[in-house]
Amino acid sequence: MGAGPNQRPNSFDRERQSNKNHGPRVNEQIRIPECRLLGDDGHAYGVVSMSEARRISDETGLDLVEVSPTAQPPVVKLIDFGKYKYELQKKAQEAKKKQVVIQLKEIQLKPNIDVGDLNTKLNHCQKFIEQGDKIKIVMQFRGREMSYRDAGMEKFKSIMAQIVEMGAVIEAEPKMMGNRIIAILASTKKPPVKKTEKADEAKTAPQKAKKD
Repeated sequence: MGAGPNQRPNSFDRERQSNKNHGPRVNEQIRIPECRLLGDDGHAYGVVSMSEARRISDETGLDLVEVSPTAQPPVVKLIDFGKYKYELQKKAQEAKKKQVVIQLKEIQLKPNIDVGDLNTKLNHCQKFIEQGDKIKIVMQFRGREMSYRDAGMEKFKSIMAQIVEMGAVIEAEPKMMGNRIIAILASTKKPPVKKTEKADEAKTAPQKAKKD
């Protein structure tokens, strides 16, 4: 039984709390008097002493894994723990392959930007959109350029329209903030899935858990 509201946690409670962050207890790490034992094929052995569970573990060549430590009594399952960890790591790798990271890229513009420089910036925007990234567009005014803010805003909106045609949507409308106009656009294209190095899979080869 866990610690009550006015009780200090005992050693078993502290160990179970610790194992929540380090995975289930295995084999000799399981220090309880009895458990409800399950076979790897789903066979229910019922409530048995831990000494009996260890005897069955030795006979079957499988590991004892505490799968439900808070049950009364705790549930322990016979598993090939090396294979079990390998499957978990494999699933984690598959999830990582499907993970998508959207980055925020920034494009700096001048109010008097020339055609060549603008085309270069637009090419960068096209690349970011293809990658599925967001784009932060910034136009900064210096000194006397502040007198042409209205014209700068019109130019800014014209450039944004070109980026929208590439496959972007306006996420944050252009806004004057101090001496800068800022807007954010998001890609409508699905980001490419990152490929995971096959070398990672070699690290997850199944190994049998050691029994103390």
